Amino acid sequence: MKVNQSEFIISAVRPEQYPDDGLPEIALAGRSNVGKSSLINRLINRKNLARTSSTPGKTQQLNYYKINQDLYFVDFPGYGYAKVSKEQRFAWGKMMEKYLLGRKELKLVMQMVDMRHEPSKDDKMMNEWLRHHGLPLVLVATKMDKIPKTRRAKHIKVIKQALDLRPGDLFVPFSSEEGLGKEELWDIITRHARIDKYAPEVLDAESNPEEDENTEIHG
Repeated sequence: MKVNQSEFIISAVRPEQYPDDGLPEIALAGRSNVGKSSLINRLINRKNLARTSSTPGKTQQLNYYKINQDLYFVDFPGYGYAKVSKEQRFAWGKMMEKYLLGRKELKLVMQMVDMRHEPSKDDKMMNEWLRHHGLPLVLVATKMDKIPKTRRAKHIKVIKQALDLRPGDLFVPFSSEEGLGKEELWDIITRHARIDKYAPEVLDAESNPEEDENTEIHG
């Protein structure tokens, strides 16, 4: 997908702050410093639309980026950052849960894990929660360039086993430095966002399920 226009729109914490133009939304979830901002910048071919930071936990709202007047990337707060208080993690979790279960514009969740390491407890909990609620999901293994080519297959196997990925589950190894996986990821995004001029087929299986009041996210 060729990106001609991209812009930051808003940092939102409440539903009334979300854009109301009905464009499809693609959410990005992952641990702090997993590379969400770098992935956004690589996908849109810009260096700093999404600001990267060496300080984990900097993103504290849902950051909306509009792409080509066609869709939004919605960058979530990073989970698993120990220096954030329990109260703040709980508040983030409730904000994310409310968005994920109630936002009809949501078409895909990109859960990002660091390819260098086995998925953490938080990664596994988030993955299980997303699957439990039947949300459309692609797992993105970032920082592939940090792994020697001869060892990448082993790291991919570890991630797939840890998260119990099955045949047909969407999985994309990705490198923000080298752009590896970019085209494959854009193909998945445009199909789920149903952007006809990029991807004519229609996916009928994606719909937000009703909220299960007994299951919560705790960031």
